[in-house]
Amino acid sequence: MRTAQVALIGLGTMTVPLDSSVNIAFPDIVASFALPIPTIQWIVICYVLTHAALMLAFGRIGDLFAYALVFRVGLACSTLAFAACAAAPDFGLLLGARVLQGIGAALILSCGPALMTSLYPESRRSAVLGLYAMIFALGSALGPLLGGVLVDEWGWRAVYWFRAPLAALALLCLHGLPVRAPRAGTHGFDALGAGLLAFTLATLVLALTRIGAGGASSAVALALAAAAGLAGFLAWERRCASPLIDLSLFRRGGFLLVNAANALINIAIFSVMLLVPFYLTAVAGLSTILGGIVLASGPIGMVVASPIAGRAVARFSPQVVAIGAAALVAAGLFAVSRWDGAPVVALLAPALFVQGFGAGLFQVANLDMVTGAMPAADRGVAGSLAMLTRTVGVVGGAALLSLLFGELQASSLAEGRDAAASFLGAFRGTLLAASLLAAAITAMLIARRHRTGAARV
Repeated sequence: MRTAQVALIGLGTMTVPLDSSVNIAFPDIVASFALPIPTIQWIVICYVLTHAALMLAFGRIGDLFAYALVFRVGLACSTLAFAACAAAPDFGLLLGARVLQGIGAALILSCGPALMTSLYPESRRSAVLGLYAMIFALGSALGPLLGGVLVDEWGWRAVYWFRAPLAALALLCLHGLPVRAPRAGTHGFDALGAGLLAFTLATLVLALTRIGAGGASSAVALALAAAAGLAGFLAWERRCASPLIDLSLFRRGGFLLVNAANALINIAIFSVMLLVPFYLTAVAGLSTILGGIVLASGPIGMVVASPIAGRAVARFSPQVVAIGAAALVAAGLFAVSRWDGAPVVALLAPALFVQGFGAGLFQVANLDMVTGAMPAADRGVAGSLAMLTRTVGVVGGAALLSLLFGELQASSLAEGRDAAASFLGAFRGTLLAASLLAAAITAMLIARRHRTGAARV
């Protein structure tokens, strides 16, 4: 019975990372609605902004009421959202449906890790989190491969249609999950804190997207609004009797660093998804199918690493695993940054696999550290916090790495180099910067371990 429940939780969870199938549908969406290419960014912004802003609040609701209830509401919301996206007659309604999809994703991701770990004894927490991370990575790996086939056969709407029955099946079958009575004090849900945090995260995400789009003045204004929202949130949480999150956790040794490291490592990791597809087609000259297979090496590395990470965390410590993982990410990204204009195709996939393997190890170690640092009754907030910092890292990577790549490419063109040489130089420079960021995270984690010894966060 428990195995079947885990499988269904995994199926429902996988509908979220399968959103990677949407990226390959962008050209068809642009053509279908006769859009200028830059407009497609709102497909991403509407979705990411919504689930980033709401995830932590939904995690707290799960802690107060029931993880199973929140998760199943998320599946219901996602089923409707997938159908609405697929049936959208115009771009505006598609964006509205993407907001609904973001709400569903926030509900699912906020309570997914807590729901799965609640089915097992605490002694198996690391192994279960490794399984959860593997499911998530598998969805990320399958998305582009399935998306390419679906778009080629049925057009962009298929990347939404195919997920609706998956979410509906998980919803209908997950009726036997334990739903406990509401925790004492549920009447004290911190609605104001949730609103302030949603405002802060929404303006922060918008600020990061405006950096990448070249809107410096609007990015600054939004960043100031995010800072004001954060100040208001922190002031209120210190006074609130039932705060959304216990701020004293961030004064505990290493907790702030753990969350910052998760955001930063995801900035570095996103360099692969941002730039490698262009390298594979423009420089390596690979077909779309072969390029997709090579690009899938990274997510496959994450799938392989996740269950190994669960066992390694239990045997050693999440700190040790995180240090090794960050080092592998740095090594893999450095290898990618050495790719040149005459690549050996057989050597491309191993570099991506190494950084993906390191990323898979890191995600499990980080989730275990954040979860282990918080009381069992707050596991919804713990899982949401880990997912939230990951999302902020991805959005930050999209903005900051795009900006760096653009500056390097423009500088190279100004020096008189041709377009191909300028692209390759900017590609290598950006991937090298991502590698150095991962190396810096490794050094920070090593320094912290030396200061605190082998104690867990």
